[in-house]
Amino acid sequence: QVQLVESGGGSVQAGGSLRLSCSYSGYSDSRYWMAFAWFRQAPGKEREGVALIDSDSSTTYEYSVEGRFTISKDDAKNTLYLQMNTLKPEDTAMYYCAASYQRWPTIATILPNYWGQGTQVTVSS
Repeated sequence: QVQLVESGGGSVQAGGSLRLSCSYSGYSDSRYWMAFAWFRQAPGKEREGVALIDSDSSTTYEYSVEGRFTISKDDAKNTLYLQMNTLKPEDTAMYYCAASYQRWPTIATILPNYWGQGTQVTVSS
């Protein structure tokens, strides 16, 4: 069973930055074939994928965050990151870390097997 725990959310003004972290645990060799992603869900909207990093460290992004957000991971620390720059009010949402055994997913096709509990990001204008 994989456990995911997010941290780093908060409130920031438009144009500011935040870095989200997600610590992962609970599995062994399967992690080398695991893809990780960040999703977000704003009030009244469906959950959407934001950024993905595959087991080979290739990345894909949702178009509205490309160039502003960067996903990365540190396997030595068992931690996934999402660096968010030039934040906009429309980035306000609950952000979730996710993990998937799916092979060669993209941010549009990934089907997570595990979810974190979420961390709130609020961007004020």
